Amino acid sequence: MGTIAEGCEDLDVVIAVSTTNELSSFLDSWRPILSLYHIVIVAPSTEAVQVPDGFSHRLYTYHDIELTVPSSDLASALTTSPHASRSFGFLVSTKRYIFTLDTDCSPAKDPVTGSLIDPVARHLQNLKQNSTPFFFNTLYDPYRDGTDFVRGYPFSLREGVPSAISHGLWLNVPDLDAPTRIVKPHLLNRSYVDAVLTVPKGSLLPMSSINLAFDRKYVGAAMFFGLRSLSGSTRYAAFDDIWAGLCSKAICDHLGLGVKSGLPYVWRNESTSARALEALQHVPQGVQWLERLLPFFQSLRFPRTAVTVQDCYLEIAKQIKDGKLNSLDPWFQHVGGLMESWIQIWNSHSG
Repeated sequence: MGTIAEGCEDLDVVIAVSTTNELSSFLDSWRPILSLYHIVIVAPSTEAVQVPDGFSHRLYTYHDIELTVPSSDLASALTTSPHASRSFGFLVSTKRYIFTLDTDCSPAKDPVTGSLIDPVARHLQNLKQNSTPFFFNTLYDPYRDGTDFVRGYPFSLREGVPSAISHGLWLNVPDLDAPTRIVKPHLLNRSYVDAVLTVPKGSLLPMSSINLAFDRKYVGAAMFFGLRSLSGSTRYAAFDDIWAGLCSKAICDHLGLGVKSGLPYVWRNESTSARALEALQHVPQGVQWLERLLPFFQSLRFPRTAVTVQDCYLEIAKQIKDGKLNSLDPWFQHVGGLMESWIQIWNSHSG
């Protein structure tokens, strides 16, 4: 077990893996950075994981999920894939802040100094500084060193609001959908933009969990990634983090919380055309689903009595169970039930 660096005690790094080699190579590439933090690892079994020396960590398996989660449907949802099982890591964490990332990522390098970027430190800075969702500042994040509010920015809004989500970006392989990736196989992102901005109130975003941090106190209960869980169905594969982003952004807008996007970057390793072709099998339903789902979130309104993230999440579940998405897919009735079970277990772990 490693030791946590001073000042890093209030954050967990949550990762989910399926094989020993995947975890070992991932942690070795991140050793200079992640050895400073505590890591929550979720894996199918202890046999599938070997944690290299020098990392402070806690390991959970799918068996732990089944023992902890009383709802068999919810437990099944959380063990459908490593991606979905990350939500269990969010659940069992006792820390204020969560940083999660995909295991096909490596640390990015600062384009000026060439040194490795610590995305965790940058995410923490984003989350501990306020956001400005009600009025856009044309110098991006006005709370960063070297910038401020521009002329014409209302003084009454300059205090900002607490930040709930820090959505980081990636260099090298963009987070493209399968059709775009196949059509543009050589498209790479090499543009390092030194900027952070607040996503405006009323604007939704395609939230990716490739490089993501959030304040567990403010929005943790909305970070449920178990969307692909009906009888092993994969028709909405790769949309579970986007679903969590739609829910959490709508909730942040209602509760007066901020969402930031931009820095920090990670380096996303090259993906293969074969993976894109495999993913293409599951895309058509997901793409159509997303286009038809947007009006639901754009018109979503919460009652005044919804004053916590749990209240808001249950309101979304209620509207789904009331049939507002039945015309899209009756399967969403199942999703509404999973959301209710998720909040029940979240509340039991939050005291």
